[in-house]
Amino acid sequence: MISNQILQNTIEGLKGISRIDFCVLDTEGKELASTFEAQGLSSAVLPFVESPADSQVIQGCQFFKIFDEQRLEYVLLADGENEDVYMVGKLAAFQIQSLLVAYKERFDKDNFIKNLLLDNLLLVDIYNRAKKLHIDTEVKRVIFIIETSHEKDNAALENVRNLLGGKSKDFITAVDEKNIIVVKELSEKDGNKELEKMAADMMETLKNEGGEEHIRIAYGTIVGDIKEVSKSYKEAKLALDVGKIFFDEKDIVAFTTLGIGRLIYQLPIPLCKMFIKEIFEGKSPDEFDEETLTTINKFFENSLNVSETSRQLYIHRNTLVYRLDKLQKSTGLDLRVFEDAITFKIALMVVKYMKYMESLEY
Repeated sequence: MISNQILQNTIEGLKGISRIDFCVLDTEGKELASTFEAQGLSSAVLPFVESPADSQVIQGCQFFKIFDEQRLEYVLLADGENEDVYMVGKLAAFQIQSLLVAYKERFDKDNFIKNLLLDNLLLVDIYNRAKKLHIDTEVKRVIFIIETSHEKDNAALENVRNLLGGKSKDFITAVDEKNIIVVKELSEKDGNKELEKMAADMMETLKNEGGEEHIRIAYGTIVGDIKEVSKSYKEAKLALDVGKIFFDEKDIVAFTTLGIGRLIYQLPIPLCKMFIKEIFEGKSPDEFDEETLTTINKFFENSLNVSETSRQLYIHRNTLVYRLDKLQKSTGLDLRVFEDAITFKIALMVVKYMKYMESLEY
């Protein structure tokens, strides 16, 4: 359960304090971590494991058993035979035993959080298990999902935990190989503005320290009870997916900012095709030339303001009016009329959504 690297760091730290060498082996005599050459001693592990003694001096070394509850997990060797080595060895065994307990608790908490996010727990189980694991049930939390260009492994997850795990009551986990999930505990005063800053800080930390090339972060809404954490997770996941379609220029997307894109994302493709066919009589809005599309997008950006749009496009007002008239003749929609503009804007978003969904099929 504890990685060999953590065991190695632990015994190296203990050696630095006590100046005594240590070696950690599994119950079959395989070396897991060591600060000295323990060759020839592994053969003595099996007889020691089978003996009733918890500690023993063998071939000039103190041997100690380390248990995970009732199961023997490791054998610790301390180099030396005197009383000082025995005492330090007992302390080292206790330290590794404590690490086992801590990592087991974190493993249990990690499993609980994963099942909580995926809605795999009954309501009564949520509160019972949260109580046993000493997790507060009535505090404000929010879910952040971090997506990078690389698939995740245990080392990457541990790296993100080290970078972002500044608050002990936050949980950092993963339910698949692509995304890392941060269950963030909030204070009473935290709101949307603070969430945006938290996401920006995570982005900066990961880019500066983690060396990731491209990162996207999405987050859900704030929830006040542990049973609602899965709701914030689903919202964050939706924000991540919808953001790729309609806000691809943004690295950080909040569920509350999805707008009409959230509705379009939930439409079935056949209904979308029917809508485009009815509005444009079989012609797709993305078939317009680049000049027309640029004009349309800039007109929307400027809230249907003809004067401001013509100024930003560096064209005469009459030229813009001519383009809008031409568009009206080909589509039957006048973008200067609010209702027609809404229809056209939705149509552009629907086409974008359809193209994205088609790309996933290949």
